[in-house]
Amino acid sequence: MRLATITLVVDDYDRAIAHYVDVFGFRLLEDTRLDAGKRWVRVAPHKDGPAFLLAEAADGDQRAAIGRQTGGRVSFFIETDDFDRDHASMLARGTNFIEAPRVEPYGKVAVFADLYGNLFDLIEPRRKA
Repeated sequence: MRLATITLVVDDYDRAIAHYVDVFGFRLLEDTRLDAGKRWVRVAPHKDGPAFLLAEAADGDQRAAIGRQTGGRVSFFIETDDFDRDHASMLARGTNFIEAPRVEPYGKVAVFADLYGNLFDLIEPRRKA
């Protein structure tokens, strides 16, 4: 077994796709239309890893959860093998980094936010000697 997909509640499919693909540089893996205006939309930083299912909010409770699915904590950890390259690329596309890069015992990291306020870490793990 493996973790394959994580749901992110969003306000609008097309707005969310544009943000994750154009601003974060994720890949659009799938956009399948379903019944009643729903869609199966998956995006991911890499085609071979876990994906995010972008789920358009269907009611008030779901709309209230947008951007607060983990209560304001960093929710997702995006690993890279070249922090400086990916950080610069994301900055150039307009990613909202909410702090400067820093070095921690576990690696080089910076927190960024999506258009809804969900928090992500971009992290290059420390290599073991």
